[in-house]
Amino acid sequence: MAMVEARGLEKTYQAGDIAVKAIRGVDFTIEPASFVSFIGPSGSGKSTLLNMIGCLDPPTGGTLTVVGKDIASLSRREAARFRGEHIGFVFQDFNLIPVLTVFENVEYPLVMVQNWPKQQRREQVLALLQAVGMGDQTNKYPGQISGGQKQRVAVARALVTNAKLVLADEPTANLDRETANRIIELMQKMRAEFGTTFIFSTHDPKVVKNVETIFALEDGKLLKEGNHG
Repeated sequence: MAMVEARGLEKTYQAGDIAVKAIRGVDFTIEPASFVSFIGPSGSGKSTLLNMIGCLDPPTGGTLTVVGKDIASLSRREAARFRGEHIGFVFQDFNLIPVLTVFENVEYPLVMVQNWPKQQRREQVLALLQAVGMGDQTNKYPGQISGGQKQRVAVARALVTNAKLVLADEPTANLDRETANRIIELMQKMRAEFGTTFIFSTHDPKVVKNVETIFALEDGKLLKEGNHG
């Protein structure tokens, strides 16, 4: 079963009387445990595609199946539950909650969505923080750690619900070259250990050179699909 499959996928936004087509009849398939990226200039539709795959924005045409589920048919509440159970997110600005500790930031999705027992949550959070090299920083706050460390925490948070699909929107944009490379290596390690599928939206050549499949977009259309290696 494909992790993500799109057929004739479309997204149209209504701006007053004007219909703006952000995605135009796109077809693609992403297999489990893949490392792939959507690339293209600003306005090409990369973030729109990620938002649709992440059940944040419903398609207006075609079909989109994520983890075997036709997500176009989901209500808003069903989409939120599905997102919480199956999908993790990593953002360029980290999106950590400043008043929560590193531990609490990673635990947050379990409290909000999964409703796990406290001891099980603790074990899961500590295991993920250890895996991303942040096991000794659990009581620090986001303002007390570096950008690279914040992104490590964000990766742990994305995986804490046992998400099989992680969507990463420009995850290295605010990081220096060395730190960005370490974050990419970390994601590859998590993919190898947990079988996680990582889908990127990026301009960053450091990310692009490390993915296996590239989907190039322009004006909402898929221009080409390329494979590395």
